[in-house]
Amino acid sequence: MKFPFPVLLCDIGGTNARFALVPASGAPLEAGPHLKTKDFPGLEDALVAIFAGLDIRPRSLIACAAGPVGGRAVKMTNADWTIDGADVAAKVGLDQGLLLNDFEAQALSLPVLKSAWVQPIGAFAPTPGAQLIMGLGTGLGVAVLLDVESRHFALASEAGHMGFGPLEAEETALWPYLDRGSLGRVCAETLLSGPGLMRLHRARCTAAGKAAAESSEIVLIERAHAQPGGEEAATLRLCWTLTARFAGDLALAFLAKGGVTFSGGILPRIVEFCDRQKFRAAFEDKAPYREMMRAIGARLILAEDAVLCGMAAIANAPQNYAIDYANRAWR
Repeated sequence: MKFPFPVLLCDIGGTNARFALVPASGAPLEAGPHLKTKDFPGLEDALVAIFAGLDIRPRSLIACAAGPVGGRAVKMTNADWTIDGADVAAKVGLDQGLLLNDFEAQALSLPVLKSAWVQPIGAFAPTPGAQLIMGLGTGLGVAVLLDVESRHFALASEAGHMGFGPLEAEETALWPYLDRGSLGRVCAETLLSGPGLMRLHRARCTAAGKAAAESSEIVLIERAHAQPGGEEAATLRLCWTLTARFAGDLALAFLAKGGVTFSGGILPRIVEFCDRQKFRAAFEDKAPYREMMRAIGARLILAEDAVLCGMAAIANAPQNYAIDYANRAWR
């Protein structure tokens, strides 16, 4: 399996689509534009706009998208895009392509992470075993990285849609006021996502008999930074506690002894509100496995485009990855 160069890389989320280019094998990654997903009817239209601004025309595309991937296609969960890789390749004239789930790609990026790109949450020392990656953005993504016969294998999931319930008194008090949205139930993504922050904040304020004036999670985060002792900051601290608890549950589910990594657009912007001692307490409180949980490290990716570097590594050495190219490559 080979990806003819130049290779265009694309990380497609519910809100943003970010691009980069690998002009030749082993060449440094060249940053590309960031587009708003809602501004284009589909990937083909976005690619036409991207190609118009490039000096060289890509021959291959490796893309990741937020949604369950079946072979060469995906219906995105939080955006009105349906991507069929073979159709995209034919319409824009690509020699080759590959479509990954966004957190499948995040997991496959773990081997290329540099220490300067991450911030430990407590102690973090890489150890053998499954590695879990989880991220809050427009939705909640989860995947696991395994090493299979000296190749990297990513297990994608939709764990963000697992049911989620209250534990502490504060959570129990606000739960009746949660907006359950179109799903009609509370799952992890209901709270642990950009829109979830607003649901969590409104429920907290309603339970306390207060009004939540914020119009979006962006405003919520801005006000939390401006008033660290206010209600907005309290919501972000609770978000970190719920994130730690859910991550600990998933670490148990996958026996992720290789560590837990957090990514996405939300957590790096609210890292100041993470109490590391409380985070570790919520993460490790998994009787009868507290001792095992203490040994599992956690870290946060601060570099925005780390996943693009991970996809560049696939382009340069596809043989190092246990991907079913026969059924997933576009050509």
